[in-house]
Amino acid sequence: MERQNVTLSLPKAMLKKAKVLALKEDKSLSALIRESLEERIREDTGYREAMETEIKRMERGLHLGTGGRMPCSREELHERR
Repeated sequence: MERQNVTLSLPKAMLKKAKVLALKEDKSLSALIRESLEERIREDTGYREAMETEIKRMERGLHLGTGGRMPCSREELHERR
């Protein structure tokens, strides 16, 4: 995979905490940031794909075995006994 350097501006306190976290996880700061971004991208992509799949299912509809007819009226369904 081809890489490109970027300049990143972070608050000093956040940078210190990120360096400590990277050290705890035995990673470089660059690897820590890269993995965090990869996870966010994966989540976004997965959500979008799942949403598109579900929208297609809703548009297609589900076969409920009724042949498009209700076996009873709305009133019968909600009748209190």
